[in-house]
Amino acid sequence: MKNLLLRINDRIYMTCIWVAGLSVLTISLIIPWGVFARYVLGTGSSWPEPTAILLMMVFTFIGAAASYRAGAHMAVAMITDRLAPDMRRTMSIVSQVLMATICLFMTIWGSKLCLSTWNQFMSALPTLRVGITYMPIPVGGALTLIFVLEKLFLGDQSNRRVVRFDLVEENEGAA
Repeated sequence: MKNLLLRINDRIYMTCIWVAGLSVLTISLIIPWGVFARYVLGTGSSWPEPTAILLMMVFTFIGAAASYRAGAHMAVAMITDRLAPDMRRTMSIVSQVLMATICLFMTIWGSKLCLSTWNQFMSALPTLRVGITYMPIPVGGALTLIFVLEKLFLGDQSNRRVVRFDLVEENEGAA
């Protein structure tokens, strides 16, 4: 069961990395187009800037979930590193519970924000609902919550190598 959960979380983690990476790639393509349209073509496009901002939200919240699982998030451990091992373990659990609380807050209240703004449309992108633009908040909160619960119940996965799925499926088929 543990291996199944870890494989599922590995896939979620890799999906987060790909979504965040593609968001940054798309931003790096959209912004030059906006500059080119404004200064070379002389007609500024209205969509590049709000689209880049939305993609930055996707990158931030989805990338933060992946960063949390990888142990690459910002952590100030100056005090906890000086504690006795038992106290350090207790503080780690307290920290994870507090993190889970923040993730629940983001998921619940972010969902409420999405629902309450669902019938509004963005002025810069008139076909896009405002509720959709806030979607990275609850999605990022839920994804981070998955990784927090994983860390609480299955241990820290930041030093474990992510399993390559094509090799795992081939090896399972051969067994």
